Amino acid sequence: MAAKTQQARTITTEDHGKLDVRALVLLAVLLAAGFILNFTVGKAISSVSGGMISPEFIISAFCLTILVIRPNVGQALIIGLISAAVIQITTTAPFVDFAAEGVAAMLMSVIVAAGMKGSAKKITPAIGTFVTTVVSGVIFMLIRIAMVGAAAQLAAAMLPVVFATGIFNAILVQALYFPICKALKVEA
Repeated sequence: MAAKTQQARTITTEDHGKLDVRALVLLAVLLAAGFILNFTVGKAISSVSGGMISPEFIISAFCLTILVIRPNVGQALIIGLISAAVIQITTTAPFVDFAAEGVAAMLMSVIVAAGMKGSAKKITPAIGTFVTTVVSGVIFMLIRIAMVGAAAQLAAAMLPVVFATGIFNAILVQALYFPICKALKVEA
């Protein structure tokens, strides 16, 4: 009887990032920090504006997560929806964030995939986070306008906060991205 030798099968796939336990723990820690900022700074701005505006610093948390783990677009959507679920605790407009953060997280994933090559990767954290924050804020604002009207007043009140939050998030994410990568021993 002839002995059969079996070859191990090798399957290679392209890794698009993983939503494994490590990635989910990173997301949880960053969302907690974003939640604290929302609950303190965000609520202070909301009270000053009479509840009409409330910035969401959780966006910086999911932008950092997406930068570190490099998920595909579908995985980024899950990150955005998890982030939106956390935002529900402090939001002034329930459920609106699911659309805004879902789209924004997918956009950040696309920006990261395109921008983290060559010399552009040095500024991609800031640029990507700024664009993502502004897009999220504008989506939130447009849905809010459709719900309550007062387009001119709402836009005038919200746009400055959207852009200020975009700048804040961009600076925060740019400052934290490389140290977080180093601490997690992940290639930046």
